[in-house]
Amino acid sequence: MHRKFFTDSTGFYRQIFKLVLPIVIQNLLSAAVSSADIVMLNYVGQSSISAVSLASQYASVLFMVYYGLGTGATMLCAQYFGKGDMHAIEVVEGIALRFSLVISLAFASVALLIPELMMKVFTNDPELITLGASYLRFMSITYLCWGITEVYLAVLRSIGRVTVSMALNVLAFSLNIILNAVFIFGLFGAPKLGVKGVALATAISRIVELICCFFVSTFSKDIKLDFRYMFTRNKILFQDFIKLSLPALGNDVIWGVAFSTYSIIIGHLGSDAVAANSFVIVVRNFGTILCFGIASAGGILLGKVIGENRLEDAREDAKKLMKLTVISGALGGLLILAATPFVLKYASLSETAMHYLKYMLLINTYYVMGAAVNTTLIAGVFRAGGDSRFGFVCDTIDMWCYAVPLGFIAAFVFKLPVMWVYFLLCTDEFVKWPWVFKHYRSEKWLNNITRDNLFEEKITQE
Repeated sequence: MHRKFFTDSTGFYRQIFKLVLPIVIQNLLSAAVSSADIVMLNYVGQSSISAVSLASQYASVLFMVYYGLGTGATMLCAQYFGKGDMHAIEVVEGIALRFSLVISLAFASVALLIPELMMKVFTNDPELITLGASYLRFMSITYLCWGITEVYLAVLRSIGRVTVSMALNVLAFSLNIILNAVFIFGLFGAPKLGVKGVALATAISRIVELICCFFVSTFSKDIKLDFRYMFTRNKILFQDFIKLSLPALGNDVIWGVAFSTYSIIIGHLGSDAVAANSFVIVVRNFGTILCFGIASAGGILLGKVIGENRLEDAREDAKKLMKLTVISGALGGLLILAATPFVLKYASLSETAMHYLKYMLLINTYYVMGAAVNTTLIAGVFRAGGDSRFGFVCDTIDMWCYAVPLGFIAAFVFKLPVMWVYFLLCTDEFVKWPWVFKHYRSEKWLNNITRDNLFEEKITQE
C-alpha cells in the first residue's frame, strides 16, 4: 500500500527527498525542452526565437490553470489519502477533469481559429505575428491532451506516486526534444518546418504521453484515468473543491497572466529585449527547478501529515521545509551566475540584446530567492493546510496593484530604459514577503480539511 511511503520512520528529510528527486527530474526535463527550443531556433533566426517566446506565454497561462486545478485536487487528495478514503480521491479527480476539459476545449478552439489575434496581444510586429500564429495553430491539439494528463498526474503525485508521473514526463520531454530537431531542421527526410516544427513536436509528444497515461491506468490497482469519474457526483466534495481549487486556480492564473503581462511590456520595448528575455526565462527555469520541486513535494507531504491529524508534526515539518527552501534558493542563484558566461558566449543575438541579456541574468541571481520562498509558502505550505485564499489575495494585490502598473508606468509613461523597467518588474516577489511571513507565523493555514461519512448517504447531484 502506497500509504506506507509516508510513514517511513527515517524522518522528514528522507521522505521529502524521495518526493523531490522525481519532481526535480520532471522539472529539469521540462526546462530542457524550453532550452532545446531556444537553442535550435537560435540557428533559425532571432525572429523565430521571439515569436515562439511570445506565443508560449499562452501555454504558460494554461499551465497555471492546470496547475491550479491540480493543486485543488492535490490539497484534497493528499489529505484524503492520509485518511485512507480512495473513493473520495476518485470523485475529486472527476471534478478536476470536468473543469480541465472545458478550459482546454476553449483554448484549443481560439488557437485554431484566431491565432493572429492572440499574437497581436503581445506584439505589433507583422513577422512575429505570422510566425507565432502558425505555432499556435499546431499547438491547439496539445492543449486538449495536456489538460487530461496534468490532472491525472497531479492525482498520482498527491498519493506519493511521483515516480510514475516522472517516467511519463521523461518520455514526453525526451520525445519532444528529439522531434524538435527532426522538424526544425528537416532531419531524416522530414519537412523543414522551423517554428511550426516546435509546435508539431510538442503536439506529438503530448499525444504519446496521454496514451501512456491510459496504459498506466490500465495496470493501476487504485487510481485510474477513468472518464466515468466525471459523472460521479458528491455535493460536499464539489463544494470543497470549489472552495479550495478556485482560489488556487485564481491565484495561479492571476500570477501567470501577470507574468505574461511582463512579456507584453517587454514585447513593446523592441525585439532585442524580447530575444534577451527568451534566454533569461530558460536559464531562470533551471535556477528554480529545485526550489519548485521542494515546494511541490513539501505540499504533498504536509497534506498527508495533516490528513492524519498530526498537526504538531506538520508544524515542525513546515519549519524544516523553509530551511530547505532558503538553501535551494541560494543554490539556484549560484547556478544562474555560473551559467551566465556560457549563455553570453553561445547566444547569437545583436549587441544590444546581449547587453540586456547580461544584466537580466544578474538580476535573476537574487530574484530566484524571492520566488523560492514565496512559492514554498504560498503554493506548498499554505495549500497543504487547505489555505489557498491567502495566496490569491496576496498575489492579486502584489501583481495587479503594484508590479504590472509599475511596469506600464515605467515603460510607457516615464519611458525608462529597458533595464530599469526589467529591474522594477523583478521587485514583485520581495514586496510581498512581510505579509507572507506574517501569515506563516500566524498558523491560520494549518487545517484538516477532510470530512467524515461522505458516502454514507445517497450521492447527490451538484
